[in-house]
Amino acid sequence: MADPAWQPGDQLRGIAELDLDRAARRGYPEAVYCEGKTAVHVGAIAAEVGRRGARTLFTRAQPQHAAAVLARLPDAAYDETARLLAWPAEPPVPTGGPVLVVAAGTSDLPVAAEALLTARHLGRSAELVVDVGVAGLHRVLGRLEQLRSARCIVVVAGMDGALPTVVAGLVSAPVVAVPTSVGYGAAFEGLAPLLTMLNSCAPGVAVVNIDNGYGAGHFAAQVAASVPQADGS
Repeated sequence: MADPAWQPGDQLRGIAELDLDRAARRGYPEAVYCEGKTAVHVGAIAAEVGRRGARTLFTRAQPQHAAAVLARLPDAAYDETARLLAWPAEPPVPTGGPVLVVAAGTSDLPVAAEALLTARHLGRSAELVVDVGVAGLHRVLGRLEQLRSARCIVVVAGMDGALPTVVAGLVSAPVVAVPTSVGYGAAFEGLAPLLTMLNSCAPGVAVVNIDNGYGAGHFAAQVAASVPQADGS
């Protein structure tokens, strides 16, 4: 049954205005942030996305948002852990250098998965490493070869937020640090790891906002867009 809140021809009047020129302007398409939007609104946006044929990510999508998008775009892909939908479902053919997403713990996985899928759907090959936090340094040290093969590394951590500094001290690639809201009371819902990452003593660490896996994946995709030549140029 058609949704009475959206009619063909109305587009998104009073709801949103799609930035369809963003891919041409910036090299990457617009993403739709679903949190705070109703399922009806997200469904209307998805219908217009399909009508325009615009490659789009829907981030922070709860099950009701996913159902609304899939009703309009049945061939979209939904990852419940990452809370992310992608349309089309298949990412573009990878170009540039590889991105590695590293999660300190399993509890950081939702944010890490968001970063991973964002990088993939923005055209990079990306892999995920989980549960290599600083409480057991042997775990991250055992991944040195993989870490050093990446063009850009996203490091996702809550609690004390120390992992990005450790990783940045071991590799030549830039590191994107993502603080998460994982941790006990003194972590202040991600503020403590955010401050740790901002105060990193290792150079080459960029920090995004708390739980911002999308922003980290996007930044990493941009960094890895071009691969340096053997002479360093």
